[in-house]
Amino acid sequence: MTDDELLDTLDLLGVRVTIDELPPDRDGEYEHGLRIVRLRPGMARRLHRSVLAHECAHAVYGDVPLRDPHHAERQETRADEWAARTLVSVDDYARAESIHDGHVDAMALELDVTVDLIRAFQRTLRHPRALRMPGIPTSASR
Repeated sequence: MTDDELLDTLDLLGVRVTIDELPPDRDGEYEHGLRIVRLRPGMARRLHRSVLAHECAHAVYGDVPLRDPHHAERQETRADEWAARTLVSVDDYARAESIHDGHVDAMALELDVTVDLIRAFQRTLRHPRALRMPGIPTSASR
């Protein structure tokens, strides 16, 4: 999925995207009640698109902040895995893995995503049933 397709998905969900100053430990956030994704300004392209996809996953799943750290971590993991499978195809992953002999940093550069999303993609390959991808709205489904 391209960045424009992610933005289209968010638009179809009624979610606005803004570029805002965020706390130093945050690159992005999704606020379900306000239907808004906030992204930190000035991120490198592959970080920006990885964070955008991660926050889009929270919107697709309708995630809200959780107090229980175990469940909150599961929510974050699911968002990373959704983002990884949305931005990286199995064929592209296999090609990058072959070219770079499994070197995760080089694969991330090749696939224009963060290392965290490469690791998330690898988790989905090991545990394919762990990720249940909801239907993504498209303009055709309106």
